[in-house]
Amino acid sequence: MSDLIDRGATAPLAISADWSELRDWFALLKPRVMTLVVFTGLVGMLVAPGHIHPVLGAAAIFCIALGAGAAGCINMWYDRDIDAVMRRTARRPIPAGRIAPEAALSFGVILSGLSVMLMGLATNWAAGAWLAGSILFYVFIYTMWLKRRTPQNIVIGGAAGAFPPIIGWVAVTGSVDVLPLILFAIVFAWTPPHFWSLSLWAHDDYQRAGVPMLPVVSGAKETRRQIMLYTLVLAPLGLLPTLLGLAGWVYGAFAISLGAGFLFHALRVLAEPQDRKGVSLIGDVAARNAFRFSLLHLAGLFSALAIDHWLSALGIIS
Repeated sequence: MSDLIDRGATAPLAISADWSELRDWFALLKPRVMTLVVFTGLVGMLVAPGHIHPVLGAAAIFCIALGAGAAGCINMWYDRDIDAVMRRTARRPIPAGRIAPEAALSFGVILSGLSVMLMGLATNWAAGAWLAGSILFYVFIYTMWLKRRTPQNIVIGGAAGAFPPIIGWVAVTGSVDVLPLILFAIVFAWTPPHFWSLSLWAHDDYQRAGVPMLPVVSGAKETRRQIMLYTLVLAPLGLLPTLLGLAGWVYGAFAISLGAGFLFHALRVLAEPQDRKGVSLIGDVAARNAFRFSLLHLAGLFSALAIDHWLSALGIIS
């Protein structure tokens, strides 16, 4: 009887431990980043001309999620040394010692191959090739080459996160057209002000880890100026689908509003009370708000495009 009681008492602990380990493996896939990647890929698929069977469409989205997660996993394996000295990443599974680096690398490589193979079989091999290219770009170009060498790491490396709309489009059509390239350009231009807003208030972390983010190399004042410049490029770029007749006035209205909102936040970042070096005197409140709004901006822009396309398909708008 006592043996049964002991086993019953330890069972919840065992279940809790198993669930904790599963959470750690899932955390390796960078689920927050994956969410945005999946969403932009889904919109690329929804606005593409033609038709894809819902089951195959779901498989394609799963492959995009799997590929993004696999790339994130390999990134965590490679960056485990710098993650260990940054406050916001020190508790990740690898630097915290909960998952062995070799196991994480194997996990990422296997998922990468699986995602590309499944994408090719479920949709077409052109989509599989674009997915493979996005994974390779993120791992080798951004993570292993750019991130530790240049303050332009986010600018060039931003291409990795801009591939999903193209992948979603190609999964349906088998080819690339103007609209997915514009969506690529929007995400590409969005990435620097998004991440530089984050890096302004995570400056100490990047400096401690020796990562040459723009605020560490060029200072906070130059970073604020660059956020403004890239946002000035991003705002009209977001309106381009409407100007070229690839989207309607519903999308255009959202693009104007969201672009103006991002410009407002960029101006707040530029004008925030700061010392001569551009370091905030009030804790980078404006940068934090700009970072949060940037997420809303991209999600809103892509949502508006999907809604506009749906209304046009129903004949509600032309």
